[in-house]
Amino acid sequence: MIIPVHSDQRDYNIYLEKGALSKAAEFFNLDRKALVVTDSGVPREYSEMVASLCADAVTVCIEQGEKSKNFDSLRLLLSTMLKNGFTRSDCVVAAGGGVVGDLSAFAASCYMRGIDFYNIPTTLLSQVDSSIGGKAAIDFEGVKNIVGAFKQPRGVLIDPETLKTLDERQKNAGLAEAIKMAVTSDEKLLELIEKADGTESGRTEIIRRALMIKKDVVEKDPTEQGLRKVLNFGHTIGHAIESFSEGKLLHGECVALGMLPMCGENLRGRVKAVLEKYSLPREITQTADELMPFIAHDKKKSESQITVVMSDEAGSFRFEKMTVEQIGLLLEKAK
Repeated sequence: MIIPVHSDQRDYNIYLEKGALSKAAEFFNLDRKALVVTDSGVPREYSEMVASLCADAVTVCIEQGEKSKNFDSLRLLLSTMLKNGFTRSDCVVAAGGGVVGDLSAFAASCYMRGIDFYNIPTTLLSQVDSSIGGKAAIDFEGVKNIVGAFKQPRGVLIDPETLKTLDERQKNAGLAEAIKMAVTSDEKLLELIEKADGTESGRTEIIRRALMIKKDVVEKDPTEQGLRKVLNFGHTIGHAIESFSEGKLLHGECVALGMLPMCGENLRGRVKAVLEKYSLPREITQTADELMPFIAHDKKKSESQITVVMSDEAGSFRFEKMTVEQIGLLLEKAK
């Protein structure tokens, strides 16, 4: 299945196909030097497969987890390319989850003012969310994704078979991003997730429908000037929880929690039931005072207000400008 994506930087394709990893050279131009980036939690055979398909590959493996999304890791990628004589005609290929994809894309955007980037997301979360849209970033001073750029990939390859090596917690955390998109933009997708039986075909259809939602949004608003903010549903509070928890909770788990205060009362009960089905957290244990310092650094903040995404019923959303204090009141009210 080919999903074309149009952007202001360039058009590219998302290839969604079982077994596609072993055919990456058919979809990407790998007949050149490539920096293959992965992490210690990704099965080694994935990066080895990609490297074997490149004319000349240099592989870098970073430590698994959000803690690696920093300047030290960025420096490692840039210095590796410099030491190995990478030129503007070479490329970076990410083979891993969202941390690997974001970091690799940012490195590709910086090196020689930009070289080609290909993304092979291997987690459910990265497949339905960060694989599309061109956001590249690292964390800084304890604030998530605060330093970054927009870097559109040359292509994205999604192989559902890579999900077989994930544990249930990782799969469920990834599903939270699909739930996020379903709540704001597609009630039929929410119904599909509610009824899903965990089969591979069902999961592939969830991935496809989530990608179609995000494709539509990022094509209309590639640099997050308006509509694209809908994709931040659950992230204002979710990112704060993630920063506060210092890695104890996965990104998707934090987004799951962050959605709840932003739902209307009736919808909140339905979302909680979906989260329970997939063993996702449903109770925010932090106080508003504990999360406020992180919320105050939200990238969507303008002057004294932050644009938040609210949903009163499934398949709909609205934007609302709030102060940090008002968000704190929402958070406490939803507990």
